[in-house]
Amino acid sequence: MLVIVTYDVSTVDPKPGARRLRRVAKICESYGIRVQKSVFECQVGNKELAEMKIKLADVIDKNKDSLRFYLIDQAMKARIEHIGTNLPIDVSEDTLMI
Repeated sequence: MLVIVTYDVSTVDPKPGARRLRRVAKICESYGIRVQKSVFECQVGNKELAEMKIKLADVIDKNKDSLRFYLIDQAMKARIEHIGTNLPIDVSEDTLMI
């Protein structure tokens, strides 16, 4: 499945905030591709999605940061509109990870 992961990590406290921000980005990079500064497209199965959520939840400060996961199925994939570079990743049935 295609999962869009977005995050907002507070950097009001520069050192710990920047550290959390780097960790969140690194975890997301291990599951997908960055399409904008705080947005990743991840093609994952249910197991990988669960793992990613646990890892990210362990890194963020739940009182200051925010994570969002948008699960996109094949029908919704056809409705994605894009302008510019970094085309959305292919989520055809033969490329799904299980």
